[in-house]
Amino acid sequence: MTEPFSLIAMHKIISLTFLAGGIILLYFGYHEAQSFHSGAIRFITGSPSSKATWMIIAGVIATLAGIIGVTRGAK
Repeated sequence: MTEPFSLIAMHKIISLTFLAGGIILLYFGYHEAQSFHSGAIRFITGSPSSKATWMIIAGVIATLAGIIGVTRGAK
């Protein structure tokens, strides 16, 4: 049995939202990692700030969820 068009469209919209949100998080996470504040923390601790790290991790997860959702579709 096939799903109604509106349900399939909703799955695509949610997947595209995850994809866009993930790309935005990756962008801001990268810029946070390159900031002066993160550079100072990296100089002292040897690792980037936890805010930048979590933004990048969340961006990767959301981007992958969006890509999988768009390519897999509603089943």
